Amino acid sequence: MPIRSWEEYCERESVSRETLLALQVYHRLLRDWSSTLNLVAPKTLDDVWIRHFADSLQLRKFIADATTVVDLGSGAGFPGLVLAVAAIGAGVTFHLVESDQRKCAFLRAVVLETGANVKIYPARIEHVISELPTAGAVTARALKSLDELVKLSAPLIDAGALGVFPKGRDYADELTLAQARSNYSFACSESLTSQDSRIVIVRSFSVRASSTGKVE
Repeated sequence: MPIRSWEEYCERESVSRETLLALQVYHRLLRDWSSTLNLVAPKTLDDVWIRHFADSLQLRKFIADATTVVDLGSGAGFPGLVLAVAAIGAGVTFHLVESDQRKCAFLRAVVLETGANVKIYPARIEHVISELPTAGAVTARALKSLDELVKLSAPLIDAGALGVFPKGRDYADELTLAQARSNYSFACSESLTSQDSRIVIVRSFSVRASSTGKVE
């Protein structure tokens, strides 16, 4: 059953006071910067805590064993920067790839004020994918179809990264296509924020990977 409020999410998933304070800084900057930069759809600004923060934070259980995480097409930082804020002090490094220079400036502003352990790559994914470090997990949200995401992140997944990709109501069709075109293992986990969405977990058959959380 999807959560109905941010308060319910915090209680259910044990969001720490430190994370909450850092997310409040993030929220303030998001509102300030959105007045001049199209970071998120205007209609979602009033629902940031569930629509963007909780939706990103629910991926934590799947990347729990990773000490290096790569986020592709980070945009306003969902899910990568939100996850980095929640992992402050945990010894995890997040590598965020975003080609829009203005959005990179916003990401840097959040990192500066929160102290999140983040490295930002202001470039197109295909130009830096070979330069990224070996990662325990790779994430992306609202970037491309699952089939295209798998192709983009293949060098990371082949090296052992767990692909963690939240997908919307068309996830079943995307999953069918991706399975037909690749030789990876796919599993789906229910979303905490939408009954029509799923979190798709992608593994390489040749690399032993692990995740937590119930999959269907």
